[in-house]
Amino acid sequence: MPGLLAGKRVVIVTSNTGVERDELIVPRDRLRERGAQVRHAAVKGEPVHTYRHDLEPADVVEPDGALADIDPTEIDLLVIPGGTVNADKLRTDSYARALVHAVTSAGNPIAAICHGPWLLVETAVVAGRTLTSYPSLRTDIVNAGAVWADESVVRDSSDGWSLITSRNPGDLPDFVDAITEELSER
Repeated sequence: MPGLLAGKRVVIVTSNTGVERDELIVPRDRLRERGAQVRHAAVKGEPVHTYRHDLEPADVVEPDGALADIDPTEIDLLVIPGGTVNADKLRTDSYARALVHAVTSAGNPIAAICHGPWLLVETAVVAGRTLTSYPSLRTDIVNAGAVWADESVVRDSSDGWSLITSRNPGDLPDFVDAITEELSER
């Protein structure tokens, strides 16, 4: 699959702490292996502290830059990893919310996993859609007007832009394959 996604521009957004390690590292590395240009942008252009299962400290990762430096017109697909703290911080960040609005307004896809859909709920872009997430977000998603499904990956292409969602790190192979398929179709 090397070169399959050549020229495709992916941005992964995170806070600087509380990021679920594998939900950042696996999509970043697998999409790069498939030829995509992947940038990791954090709230601050400072080291990102990742965790496993929200509680076990893992790697410290250097982002490629800060959210404020991202040009939304240079994004073919936006990825939002989970981690409870990461997602909670992202949904309160004005740059992260503005980026979601810019990407969806341009009709470009978003892929969110685990707690990542909290940012989408906060930006009010999920009403009428079907998606999945970590199970504890189900009520928030339903209250935002969406349908929650317990599946490893859900793709919803309604409302002019594609949304790819998954539940947890165990779904990462399906999540990355769905992102690859979406980018290959564009």
